[in-house]
Amino acid sequence: MRPGDLLTRFPSVLMAWRNLGRNRVRTALATLGIVIGVVAIASLGITGAAIQQQATADLGSLANEVTVTSGQDSSTDGVTDDQVARIDRLLTDARVVPRKTNTTTIESREGEAFVTVTGLTEASALYDAAAGEAPDRLQSGALLSADTARELGLELGDPVEYEGRLYRIRGLIEAEGGFGGGGNELVIPPSGLADQQHYDSVTIVAADGEAATAIVDRLEAEFNDGDEEELSVTSFASAQENIDSFLNTLNLALLGIGSISLVVASVAILNVMLMSTIERRGEIGVLRAVGIRRGEILRMILTEAAFIGVIGGAVGALVSLGVGLVLFDAVAGDPLLVLRWDSARYLVSGFAFAVVASVLSGLYPAWKAATDRPVEALRG
Repeated sequence: MRPGDLLTRFPSVLMAWRNLGRNRVRTALATLGIVIGVVAIASLGITGAAIQQQATADLGSLANEVTVTSGQDSSTDGVTDDQVARIDRLLTDARVVPRKTNTTTIESREGEAFVTVTGLTEASALYDAAAGEAPDRLQSGALLSADTARELGLELGDPVEYEGRLYRIRGLIEAEGGFGGGGNELVIPPSGLADQQHYDSVTIVAADGEAATAIVDRLEAEFNDGDEEELSVTSFASAQENIDSFLNTLNLALLGIGSISLVVASVAILNVMLMSTIERRGEIGVLRAVGIRRGEILRMILTEAAFIGVIGGAVGALVSLGVGLVLFDAVAGDPLLVLRWDSARYLVSGFAFAVVASVLSGLYPAWKAATDRPVEALRG
């Protein structure tokens, strides 16, 4: 069945389609207004989604981590072995990684670099190796930041020296995005920092941000009593929640600004439909005189407005999709992320908003045309 045959079954729809074609310039301008409105709404929404997604990616690897350091009321200058053992016994559902840190300058034939030295055992809990390995238990050898290795011309198996001891490079670690670590860092076994009595910090890796928040509460109850702080316990989970809340508010503000464009476009449609019904007053009077009911006139005018909304909404959504592809490619490096529901919902919302706004804009012209008395309409 051809589309034309389908339209003949609905006379009011067929007449609405033909009426739009009678003044193509006016119809095109009204549709262009809808396109601009949809692009404004959808593009601003997608922009907010891209920013939020990138912020989540930057914090994602840290949101499930809890950092424990010596508290302001502690009698030691670090986290003791006994405190680490208590944390380990308390948290059986998370990985507990005590760390000792220092700084040094490592040298090679191609130069020297200032690095942070970290002594720990469970390297695989905190680092991903871009080359080589990050072992579960680091008891020999070392991990080095990939950027530092490139700067010094070092490769896997090459030795690096710290405090008179040589460590063979077992893995190269990439710096994480955002607030992550891994930049200019040398990771060695804890024995390399044995002269430091206490741990500088303890990193606890939980299953997710919610579990990290629960761990913070448990550690606070175990080690701190009121104003007395034995251990300082911090987590990025709450920071991520605050950032998400701020970005959601920003999204609503951007959508509000974009909606103004669509409201202006709706007023333009109202004007176009009103002018169209005034110009066709005599024609509508003839239709009413030959027996066409008010409901048919009402449906015809509303269908004209709906056609403008559907066409403008579809074109606007396609243009916004193109904008989203470019935006996600620039911000996240993967243009196809725009197809995820967090972003794609703004395309659907923009299209739906365009159709609803167009139909609402056609209500008054349709009512005015349908309630006009045939005799008065024929008199002009």
